[in-house]
Amino acid sequence: MKHATLAAVCALGCAALAPAAIALPINDDFAVDIDLAAVSDYRSRGISQTQGAPAAQADVMLSHASGLYMGAWTSNVDFGFGSKTRQEVDYYGGWAWQIAEQVNLDLGYLRYTYPKESRYNLSELYAILDVQGFKLAAYYANDATTQYGKDQDSLYTFVGYHTVLPLEVGLELRYGRVDFKDPSYWSQSGQSRDAYSEWEARFTRELLGLTWRLSYMDTNLSQAECASSYGFDDVCSATVVAAVSKHF
Repeated sequence: MKHATLAAVCALGCAALAPAAIALPINDDFAVDIDLAAVSDYRSRGISQTQGAPAAQADVMLSHASGLYMGAWTSNVDFGFGSKTRQEVDYYGGWAWQIAEQVNLDLGYLRYTYPKESRYNLSELYAILDVQGFKLAAYYANDATTQYGKDQDSLYTFVGYHTVLPLEVGLELRYGRVDFKDPSYWSQSGQSRDAYSEWEARFTRELLGLTWRLSYMDTNLSQAECASSYGFDDVCSATVVAAVSKHF
């Protein structure tokens, strides 16, 4: 995901996944999870990575009974302005630890890569604590590329909550903040800032063997601030994103 003109951010989005409860077992210790998804707009941390266009995505993860896991995730992207890359491929690995009932800690590493546009490549370390449905998370990178050059620090943090409503409808809420070392967004009056906030409310439902999702997303970036960093004034604004996925 592009960040601050030339940098990438969390593709798994706030969703670096620990080993799922349902998976394809290989043996007593190993299992494979496969997810295929179609989304009406690929957004990461509130910013569209496809200029509002649909995306096809896939995730493959190998997990071990110890809690260790590794995998790869991919999606089509469109950054405009003659960018050669049309794909994002992310590699991740980590360890999910169930500390107690309904208390989980997930620690891991993410590597974002963009074929034909290596300048967007980025690495992040992350930690996610889930306590009875409440989440606290942090993603840190020290090799982001911005207007100021390579090796910039960035930090994404979020608080979230997930639960199950009547009729087996899942609800996920998230409020996040993206911080950069240097100013990355400029208003129409010329004022700059180095951070922005984003939020999402997501409903999910299992039906016909598929997972259906409907999300409302927004950021506090103005059109001018959005355009100053991403080149377009409409990729940061409020939107509704629909998605359907199949888990194997």
